[in-house]
Amino acid sequence: MLKLSLVRHGETEWNAQHRYQGQSDVPLSSVGRKQVELLARHLRGAKFDAIYASDLKRAWETARIIAAGLGAEIIPEPCLREMSFGVLEGLTFDEAQAQYPDVIAAWLKDYNHPPPEGEMLDAFSGRVLSLLDDLQKKHAEQHVLLVAHGGPLSEMVRLVIGIPPERRWSFAMDNASISELWLGDDDYPLLKKLNETCHLMVLEKREQAD
Repeated sequence: MLKLSLVRHGETEWNAQHRYQGQSDVPLSSVGRKQVELLARHLRGAKFDAIYASDLKRAWETARIIAAGLGAEIIPEPCLREMSFGVLEGLTFDEAQAQYPDVIAAWLKDYNHPPPEGEMLDAFSGRVLSLLDDLQKKHAEQHVLLVAHGGPLSEMVRLVIGIPPERRWSFAMDNASISELWLGDDDYPLLKKLNETCHLMVLEKREQAD
């Protein structure tokens, strides 16, 4: 059985401002680094046969902090990049609606009509599925850590457990969260964990105290 631990990167300034990030190379914020340090402490002692990470800064830095505590190497994987949102990147949803109303309307009606310079949903889903196939071939009976973005990780879960495409936004993965998928040879994959953030409670208590 292939076990996949799925980690979303820590928070960025654009996350806090609710801006489309996509493939813009936004680094972790100071809050994001604190989140990841807590996550790395939570994972210390875990045994992974391989660690793959998106090569975008926010995911790569997250993986680097985790891997440092494990004494492990990271394999860069472009298929783990977030979906490209083209001209919308850097904008909030309200700003995007104001600047590109027709583009937003067409995109929300059919995600295979992306914003200019953006990525078709089918292409995005295809690269995630291709990565899943490669992981199953290379790492059968192993435990693999994937560090990436909310988009590809949630799409991976959707594909594995068979959620219909129109329900792809039905669950969330918070910053610095961890989820877990088990993939066997049968038709019954298991979602063992989704959006676990208990390791961040210390940070939340500090913020409340401040």
